[in-house]
Amino acid sequence: MPTGQAPAFRPHSVCLLRLSALGDVTHVLPLIATLRRAWPDLALSWVIGKGEHRLLEGLPNVDFVVYDKKSGLAGMRAMRRELRARLGDARRFDALLQMQVAARANLLSGFVPARRRVGYDRARSKDLHGLFVNERIPDRPGIHVLDAIGSFCEPLGLRQDTVTWNMPVPDDAHAWARAQWDDDGRPVLMISPCSSHVRRNWYPDRYAALADHAADAGWRVVLCGGRSELERSTADAILAAMRHEALDLVGKDTLKQLPALLARAQLLVTPDSGPMHIANAMGTKVLGLHAASNPVRSGPYSDRRFCVDRYDDAARRFLGKPAAALKWGTKIEFDDVMALVTVEDAINAFERRRADLGQA
Repeated sequence: MPTGQAPAFRPHSVCLLRLSALGDVTHVLPLIATLRRAWPDLALSWVIGKGEHRLLEGLPNVDFVVYDKKSGLAGMRAMRRELRARLGDARRFDALLQMQVAARANLLSGFVPARRRVGYDRARSKDLHGLFVNERIPDRPGIHVLDAIGSFCEPLGLRQDTVTWNMPVPDDAHAWARAQWDDDGRPVLMISPCSSHVRRNWYPDRYAALADHAADAGWRVVLCGGRSELERSTADAILAAMRHEALDLVGKDTLKQLPALLARAQLLVTPDSGPMHIANAMGTKVLGLHAASNPVRSGPYSDRRFCVDRYDDAARRFLGKPAAALKWGTKIEFDDVMALVTVEDAINAFERRRADLGQA
């Protein structure tokens, strides 16, 4: 069925449940756009995590219910009371889209009153996910995370065949990003060096070598990242190893300002991380560094031409089999797995982007 054509089933209310993480909640935005095209008047609620809500706050026509993971069962009961107050006489949602299979999210979904409870196919299910759903998305192996999330509309009679993002970025965030450096015509290589999974992270001296190569080619280098001790120490090590200067914005932006900041770059270099997917949603090209995770499954959705892919090498070295023999979604998070990504790999990817811009 073409996207936007309403099927016979016409829900009045739908609840989304996806708590985390930053990249994955970004992948939900095209699904919301699909639902809105079909049902403009749909009452849409989203149970989401605290940090993820800070990123997406202001998304039009979505009622967020923020769940604090530290609140336990008391927080789950409070969420149920809030949802019932919003539902009023309806008492239940027409459908729940349960898009997270972790044990906490599965249990939390049991507190959401809904007639239809759509979950993942059996291959993607874990932690008793099947006990909390009564319908499942189609089993399509080998697809990107965003496409799996997008398929949650299919049991409702829709098909996500158009992917659009509407990242809510306020004007003052764009103004802050514009104020960080003057636009002197130089292209920008932005480095977001850290993932939340430390074994996905590349090495400071290698980031520095790539950054110096970009600076030699006339690019401005900008570092960005959060306020954690790891991100600060990693940025300091990159700066110490560089021959050229770089603009250090690590720890200086908010989650609302981050998308606007990423949008100013011609290329972002990062491991598999939330900023990778936020940048992709903002239209920025991404040089993804992949060995611990498969870029076909979790790389930048719109364009993976500039990514480094050492996932198969990692599978053969650490697991003794090719990537094609692994279960879809397998992470290869071993010590030193990111050593497989060389400086030459990253420079070659950077040069592909230069050629794409007509600079080479």
